[in-house]
Amino acid sequence: MSTRDERKRTSRYHSAVHRWARYIAQRFILRPIVFSNVRVTVEGERHVADLDGPFIVVANHSSHLDAPLCITALPYSVTKHVATAVAADYFYRSTWRSSLTSLFFNSYPVERGKARGKSSGLSVSLLRQGVPLLIFPEGTRSRTGEMADFTPGAAALGRALRVPIVPVALVGAHDAMPPGTFWPKTGRMPVKVLIGKPVRVRPREALADLNARLTARVRAMHTMQTSYVLVTDDDRPSSSGESELPDAQEGIS
Repeated sequence: MSTRDERKRTSRYHSAVHRWARYIAQRFILRPIVFSNVRVTVEGERHVADLDGPFIVVANHSSHLDAPLCITALPYSVTKHVATAVAADYFYRSTWRSSLTSLFFNSYPVERGKARGKSSGLSVSLLRQGVPLLIFPEGTRSRTGEMADFTPGAAALGRALRVPIVPVALVGAHDAMPPGTFWPKTGRMPVKVLIGKPVRVRPREALADLNARLTARVRAMHTMQTSYVLVTDDDRPSSSGESELPDAQEGIS
């Protein structure tokens, strides 16, 4: 696909009109709904204060509150252009649902399970055009609140395009609005949005190593309930050693 064709396919994600409509919807509808139903604490904004260009935000996933929390609680400099990966089989099965998801989250569909090539191609196109992404790498919501290991898709994108990956831990969202519910519990339960230091891809780093680092970073923040975790894994060489860099497209189907 030519650069012109790619740009045409993703024109909505660059549209100033769509961006302003999204800003109004997020600021004056979504944010008041979220912040009036849960007590939100945000920590670690300084970690993304100087973030520029394309990047990927990854977060644990245990509630339908997760995307609204990320969009309304992360700094606007992060969310201004971000496109959110959402499950095609759930959010794109009806026009009204896909329209609302697009308006509030600048969403694009991801096929869960086997057929992921088309959505992965769109992810690559968006990043190449400077559009940051919000991805929940567990692939589905945790039913227990415990975090599962990440699937490698987000790590593969970051590795292939050498873009920073911002780890975010969401604490309390599962308790406030567990799977199977359609509105947060009463009482404005506390939730935390913990923003970690961006993870950079190391030279010659294997995909499995990068994905393990991302999983460990978000899990540590989630467990310790702070974004200021002691980072030691960046100081150690990758377990792939001095071997040749594998195919950069590994993990992108």
